[in-house]
Amino acid sequence: MPVEFLGIAANHDGTETTARSGGALDLPFATKLARAHEDNGWDRILFAYHSGSPDPAQVAAHIAANTERLNLVVAHRPNTAYPTLTAKTFATLDHISGGRFEVHVITGGSTADQAAEGDHLDKDARYSRTREFIQILKRAWTSDEPFDFAGEHYRFENFVADIKPLQTPRPRISFGGSSHAAYAVGAAEADVFALWGEPLAGTAEQITTIREAAAAAGNPLPTIQVAFRPILAATDELAWEKAERTLGAIHARSADGGDTRGRLRRNVAQPENSGSQRLLAAAGAGERHDRALWTATAAATGGGGNSTALVGTPETIAAALLDYYDLGVRIFSARGYHLYDDAVDFGRHVIPLVRAEVARRDAEAAGAARQEAVA
Repeated sequence: MPVEFLGIAANHDGTETTARSGGALDLPFATKLARAHEDNGWDRILFAYHSGSPDPAQVAAHIAANTERLNLVVAHRPNTAYPTLTAKTFATLDHISGGRFEVHVITGGSTADQAAEGDHLDKDARYSRTREFIQILKRAWTSDEPFDFAGEHYRFENFVADIKPLQTPRPRISFGGSSHAAYAVGAAEADVFALWGEPLAGTAEQITTIREAAAAAGNPLPTIQVAFRPILAATDELAWEKAERTLGAIHARSADGGDTRGRLRRNVAQPENSGSQRLLAAAGAGERHDRALWTATAAATGGGGNSTALVGTPETIAAALLDYYDLGVRIFSARGYHLYDDAVDFGRHVIPLVRAEVARRDAEAAGAARQEAVA
């Protein structure tokens, strides 16, 4: 089956290891990074969301005008705009991009960051709102007739959008989370279910849970996406040396009070969301797991988002990704600590290895199926 690769769009060149060199929105760098992904075999890039960051939809529109092939995955929080407005905004962006838009719906894992934009719902209520939000998006994008909606969080009458997405029937919707509420909502409503990179056993456990939740909702398993931070070098030994340097830079940056966006990091040792808690639990069980998974970076950032690393040569990391592919993962999200260089290196040296092996397996399976049919 096909495999996809999701990279990161960035507003500037800052990361957990290096302070940004300019302002909050460096469009020349954002464009350069997007083109590096497009030119080196990536399928999609994610425009992340934070309460104080530049608007990802507008940055995506700029990148759409400066790329030709990349799918543009825009993160969106339901609390920030009414779903009917969001449906029109994103349908417009789908036209601007020539049918390359996707949305990643974020329920919100930080009470403080939700409150920064006036959202004071508790976690369960936020997931309930997300379910309604996605349901409205789907209907607004596909209904040619006016419709009403009467839910717990949204209520309106007689809405119909004049602009529909260019894609038919609609753009793909991704969603992430690792709580029971997240599994239920994502399995019922999302096309892509995004997870953070855990050891193989933990990932298998989550996929089983999502599959069961999808079956309970009468749906097939969503496409599974898993995220990692690749640390590449010419030999495994050099890669681990690079990993230790990277960890030192993270600690130094944290000591200075900064994170990837140049904000102060607060309460990183006490994450609220289940995904971060799972990452810290994996880190507590050991720094190295399976073929190449390294949790020290997750521990250093308090389980902050996509923070577990895959360390090694391109061949080692490709083999590790294929271990997850064998579990059913079909989209790999990867973001290095040196945004531009790592996007180029991963695209040139890892993506072709994974694609070639998946193609070989597919050809072998097709051949076996033909032989069985003849027999």
